[in-house]
Amino acid sequence: MAKRFTVRNESFVCVHCGLAVAPLPGSCRNHCPRCLWSLHVDELPGDRAAACGRPMEPVAVEYDGKKGYRVVHRCLSCGHISRNKLFFEARVQPDSLEAALALLQGKV
Repeated sequence: MAKRFTVRNESFVCVHCGLAVAPLPGSCRNHCPRCLWSLHVDELPGDRAAACGRPMEPVAVEYDGKKGYRVVHRCLSCGHISRNKLFFEARVQPDSLEAALALLQGKV
């Protein structure tokens, strides 16, 4: 089955650092731009079908030739792994380059 993407571009409050995160114009963001944490709420991107709902820790940053830099999250409860595009040049709340570099250097 091919991955489906349900567009959900909603504001939220980060469960880890408390930042009020605004919607990302022109795309969707499911992680905090300051600390890069997320929540395990999706089975497929945007579907909000995951029963877990627990925090997802950023554990790595990787580069994909087509998608650019992505943060790798691991759910603290069930261990689910997901990857999400980073937006360092977003006009509204760009993702933290410092947080991403710390992950790349293993300082988190």
